[in-house]
Formats: sequence, C-alpha cells, structure tokens
Amino acid sequence: MSSLNQTAKSFSLLFTQPLGTKYDIASRLVCAFVILQTIHNVYGSITCYGVVGSMNKFLELCRGWISPKSSPARRIFKRVDKDMDAISNMMEQKLARQGDAVKKNFCLPKEGWSFEEIEAELEELQHLDHTRWEDGRVSGAVYHGGSELLDMQTKAIGKFSVSNPIHPDVFPGVRKMEAEIVSMILAAFNAPEDGAGVTTSGGTESILMACLAAREKAAAERGISNPEMIIPSTAHAAFYKASQYFKIKLHLVSCPAPEYKASVTEIRRLINRNTVLLVASAPNFPHGIVDNIPEISRLAIENGIPFHVDCCLGSLVIAFLKQAGFPSPYENEGGFDFRQPGVTSISVDTHKYGFAPKGSSVLLYRNRSYRNYQYFLFPNWSGGVYASPSMAGSRPGSLIASSWATLMKMGVSGYINSCQQIVGAAKSFEAAILTHPALSPHIGIIGHPMSSVIAFTSINKEIETYNIADAMDARGWHLNALQSPPAIHCAFTIPTAEAVDSLIADLIEVIGEILMQNEERKVKGEQIVQPHGKSAALYGVGGSIDNSAVSQFAEGFLDTLYKV
Repeated sequence: MSSLNQTAKSFSLLFTQPLGTKYDIASRLVCAFVILQTIHNVYGSITCYGVVGSMNKFLELCRGWISPKSSPARRIFKRVDKDMDAISNMMEQKLARQGDAVKKNFCLPKEGWSFEEIEAELEELQHLDHTRWEDGRVSGAVYHGGSELLDMQTKAIGKFSVSNPIHPDVFPGVRKMEAEIVSMILAAFNAPEDGAGVTTSGGTESILMACLAAREKAAAERGISNPEMIIPSTAHAAFYKASQYFKIKLHLVSCPAPEYKASVTEIRRLINRNTVLLVASAPNFPHGIVDNIPEISRLAIENGIPFHVDCCLGSLVIAFLKQAGFPSPYENEGGFDFRQPGVTSISVDTHKYGFAPKGSSVLLYRNRSYRNYQYFLFPNWSGGVYASPSMAGSRPGSLIASSWATLMKMGVSGYINSCQQIVGAAKSFEAAILTHPALSPHIGIIGHPMSSVIAFTSINKEIETYNIADAMDARGWHLNALQSPPAIHCAFTIPTAEAVDSLIADLIEVIGEILMQNEERKVKGEQIVQPHGKSAALYGVGGSIDNSAVSQFAEGFLDTLYKV
C-alpha cells in the first residue's frame, strides 16, 4: 500500500512543483504519459492473465532482452549445431531425392514439346517414388472420393478450364455454380435465412478472411484500432498467419488435459474492449477435439463479439455425424454450428471431406452484412471500379465447376455413407488402442475425439512416442507426429479407413518390437534410454533448441520445395 501511495505522491509532484521553462512542461507531460501508459498496461495484463501469468509474461520479455536470439521474429540466423545440418540434409534427400536419374528442366525448351512427349513426362512424374497414399497409408493429405468421382471432376475442370469468376457476365455458369456451392454448405451447417458466404482457395484463406472481416467490422462499428483475438493453443496455424498479416494481437488459451478443450475460464478473463474475435475448432487438427462451442457462444453473445468456428478439417464429416448414426458434438446443447446463436462465421473445407479437388473451401457468415466486411472495394481506380470478394482477383472457375459437380454427385446419402465409413474406422482404431492388451498398457488416446482424427501418445517410460512414429514410418505409414504434448495422430480418409486393420496390426507389432528391444537391453544390463528418432527431430525440435534454429529449419524446408 505504501508503494502505491508513493507512486501517487510522485505522480502528483509532476503537477504541483513550480513550472519552469516550456521544456519542463513538455518533460512532465511525457513523464505523465509514460506512467499512465505503464499503469494501463500492467492493469490490462493482470486483468487478462492474473498476477502469476503477468509475471511469467514479464519473465519471457526479460529473457527476450537477455537472449534476443530466442525471439521468433528474428529472420537472420547463425549456423546451428551438426544435428540441424543433418536434419536439413535429410529433408532435402527426402523431398528432392530423384537425383540424376530424372530429367530436369531449368528453362523453357527451345521448341515446344509434342503432346506425346508431355503425356509421357506427366506419366513418369505421376509415378515417381512416393508414399503410398493409394494404399491408405497416409494420414489425411489426400481426401480421395474414388476413381469414378475423380474422372467426373477431371471432365468438369476441362469444360471450364478457361473460366474466371471475376467476369461473371462472360461465365454466368460459373457464377451460378459458386452461389449454389455456398448455399448448399450453408444448409449443411444450419445457417439462418440471411446466411451468406464465399468460396476460397482453401482453409487458410477462409480463416484469413474470417479474421480480416472481424477486424474490419470492429473498426467500423466499434472504432477498434488495436484489435485482438482469442484462440485455443490448438487452433490452426492460419490464425497465427492472420495475426501477423493483419496486425491482430493474439491471445492463446490453454487446452488442459484430460479433455484438451479451450479453457472457457481463460477466454472469459482475456476478453476486453479490443477483442474482435473468439475462435473454436470443430475439430482441431492435432487431436480431433471439438472445443466447448456452446459455452464460448454464450460468452460471444454476452460481450457482443464475433465468434468463428473452424470446421475446415471436420467439413462434411462432422456435419453428417448424427445422420450417420454417431454422436454429434453438443447435440443436447444446440449443436456446434449456426444453431448456436453466438456463432457468426464458420470455415469449411470442401476439398477435405467434401472430396472436391484441392483448392476448394467455403467461408460462411451468419448474415450478408458481416460478409461485406471482407470485400475489397476500390471505386476510384483508373482501370474502373474494382471489387473482389476475397484475397484473389482472378480465380479458377474450373475448380468451382469440379467442386459443384462433386457436391451434386455425392448428395446427402453419399456424405452419410462416407461418414459411416471414415468415422467407423476411426472408432475401430480408437477402440483397439483403448482395449487391446498389446496396446492399452503402453499408449493412450488424447482427449475424447468425435470425428475422423485420433491422436495417441505413450503413457509409460518404456516407449518413446516419436520412436513409434519412426517405426511406423519404416513400415510405410505416413502418420502425423505432434508436439506439446508429444503425440501421433491419424486423420482417417476413405483409403485409410479401408486399411485400418493393417494399421492396427502394424501398430501392435511395432509396440511389441520396441518392448522386445527393451527386454534385450535389460538382459544385457543396459539402461533403457529411448533415443529421439527423426520424427522427434522434425516435429519435436521446438523443445530442444531455440526458436531461431526452428525457424532456420523451417526456412530450409521451404527452400527445398523449390529446388529443381
């Protein structure tokens, strides 16, 4: 209390002491501003994070001052240890491994190739050595609806390959199909009569546009110039990208075990006058968990803040869970979509469990007026009035046509059948981990997943999670390794669902092999120390080296993508 009195006394002295020159007045005003700003920042931090949380934030800031290399914003990197070089070399060998056996094209051919030459080259490129997604050994990545559907999509693309929605008068058919895609997805997610939406190039663009619209809406309606949004720590990385691109301050809330859902208590504490958007996942990418959407919806209504639900991954699997005979998230509390009155926008990837070609997603809004905040309008351009609904100007009408054709071919019955197949396989995999005597003592499920993603982790010290991923990789399975906590997940697709029995059998054998190796070490009197394999190096690297090294590796990975 005495310190507060001293601060107040010092502050009052700024204005009670006799004024000297005009420089004295200016210096006192600056000092007063700094003190008030500090008090405001401290008060805001304690309100959002509490005393302990604020102290942790302050310590992180101090560590950044002491060791600037830990700052994720640094883009100038020094060389790191040999392990990082080895990882980068391994990544280059894995991604650009064709070597001299494959012909490389560094510039345009002097004479154009014949159709026969191009077709032969395409055939060879298609069959380069790759992970066998066709056999169902890849988690997510390829959301394949079958060869018949693929043939139909190819025909639709061919019919509209020159079309561009930026010219709706030239391509009225594309405009009609795009509007119908949006309408169909709005209906699947129980939008109100005034619901609206746009198509985008994928989940990332849908999320970016949702964040941009929330920022612009808050600026226009509430005068917010320092926007902030609150997201779960498990939310998609696109929200971090939106934060960086659009200068929206990001607040992360924890997703504590055993449910791994966004903490509603933390969200409530973090809400302030600058909050422009609340976010939840249905489900999230890492663990397949659906956040507590009814509770967050209530917070959104109480505070008059937009609320975005990211259904990019769940898409048309989660929308048809109930009709497929599975429990649907929060069905007894009003559901997870626009039936919740606080939900104002939803992102849905039609190129995932909608089985449309890659480059197809839909962003839905509760009403048209909200959608208009994402539009770009430039009425005074010398080239004429310019208006575009999203990031791109020109867009491929061929993808719109193939997406429309996919939705029409699948229909409600098709999506119910695919949901039964995919979620049924995920449930079989989950049941095996929970009940099989060779698995349940050693690995466990993270949270309570409800749709297509199942995440698991080691639950004893004898088995290291990433070593399971390495061993499965050696058997041809391309599963996703996770971090914080270390885990592995499988996003089931139709091909993966067909291979679920093989997946379970191989996982049982892998666990058995690791345990056998441990027993052999015990017999020899060796200490059981589980080494971190390449999965730990690639995905768990953040826990062992500083952020600058992680960023260096990530930049190297991206550079590798463009090596001829």
